[in-house]
Amino acid sequence: MSVVAGSLFALDDSFARELEGLYVPWQGTPVAEPRLLALNEELAVELGLDPAALRSDGGVAVLAGGAVPDGATPVAQAYAGHQFGFYSPRLGDGRALLLGELVDTRGRRRDLHLKGSGRTPFARGGDGKAVVGPMLREYVVGEAMHALGIPTSRALSVVATGERVMRDAPLPGAVLARVAASHIRVGTFQYAAMTGGPALVRRLADHAIARHHPHAAEADNPYRALYASVLDTQASLVARWMLVGFVHGVMNTDNMAISGETIDYGPCAFMDAFNPATVFSSIDHGGRYAYGNQPHIAQWNLARLAEALLPLIDADQEAAVAAATETLETYPDRFRGHWSAGMRAKLGLTEADDVTGALIDDLLSLLHAQAVDYTSAFRALAALLRGNADRARSLFADGAAFDAWAARWREQLAHQGSDPDETARAMDRVNPAYIPRNHLVEEALAAATAGDLDPFERLLGVVARPFDERPGLELYAAPAPGGLGPYRTFCGT
Repeated sequence: MSVVAGSLFALDDSFARELEGLYVPWQGTPVAEPRLLALNEELAVELGLDPAALRSDGGVAVLAGGAVPDGATPVAQAYAGHQFGFYSPRLGDGRALLLGELVDTRGRRRDLHLKGSGRTPFARGGDGKAVVGPMLREYVVGEAMHALGIPTSRALSVVATGERVMRDAPLPGAVLARVAASHIRVGTFQYAAMTGGPALVRRLADHAIARHHPHAAEADNPYRALYASVLDTQASLVARWMLVGFVHGVMNTDNMAISGETIDYGPCAFMDAFNPATVFSSIDHGGRYAYGNQPHIAQWNLARLAEALLPLIDADQEAAVAAATETLETYPDRFRGHWSAGMRAKLGLTEADDVTGALIDDLLSLLHAQAVDYTSAFRALAALLRGNADRARSLFADGAAFDAWAARWREQLAHQGSDPDETARAMDRVNPAYIPRNHLVEEALAAATAGDLDPFERLLGVVARPFDERPGLELYAAPAPGGLGPYRTFCGT
């Protein structure tokens, strides 16, 4: 089946129309032997696309970056960013392209973006390419996050390029097509402030308000309202990460989306044993982006956004700084509100008081002290309410310490009048049985790199239904076997 590429996509280009100065028109590098490795048919239908057409030669050519749909205006987006705290004034899409925007079946505008489609003017000496393993990692982790109810970009496809890409060794090349609410970042505002001043920042802010935070347009000060709205979406997002043990790994300002979605899955991973100091990234030697630091780093990044917005918030700089600071200082309470509500749900607790707060803190202290698997522990608590105490107790080296905590927890549940079965069902709806276990992800990616996609597809099928415990999938729910050593991830560039 052959379909003309231009007939597959009805792409708009509001970013390119409205935000000149924040991109460079560009096209992807043609791929000699594109081959579809993975297609997200559910997402394709949601976008109003025909999966069969996407599988055609014309569809795969677009998804590989070598063909441009009729009327599309592909661009490489420009942005700056603080990377590990150090400012880089010109980053941008060094190996990526925004093909355009689709309006999905629910009326939402969403970016269609390629990663690994070749060098752009922002490549900074890189080859502009990507390889199979990291692109499939982004696919499976993004789908897991989506299934967990966490705002995220999602992969539409991964296409093999048929060429070998040199990293530490020659690896099979690939292009990822992903979908996001947009790719406007804190770093986009930083770049606009540096290159175009308040006028360009205002155009960008107006675009962001219309696209992501329309309620801000009705406020007395729309730009301060935009800032407050971005701040709250980030507080909610990072809280959701923390609740499932997710570590983003590279929370630079160019990786924080104004929409409140998770983007740029590089050295990301999920915790096994609970430890706030958990770091997975091979280059995060100081632990800047450790699990427990994520709320503080988000606030630091949001301070950088405030700096770009200051001229819009108030013409008087002193007044602008005071207003932005006052808003930023609400972040800790916003984060704690989101996180505490989520943690109470994980434990079936309904009352927000000192007793429930102590139960949460003491359980996390127990998990840390005894190196207990985070995901397994919370899932096992529902089993305890159903009469199976051994499942949870066996996770703890000091069973007596857990028993003492569990007695207090059950006493609080009784105090609030909870029905054990109903509470267990509610807990199972928020505590996943399955996450992308790091050792299983690595096994799947290694197999896919060698040409076997079966482990990847099985893992994808498991994490797509994370709360539905199924017989025969015990391997996917089990913690990593001992003796593997510290887990390390790499950015994949």
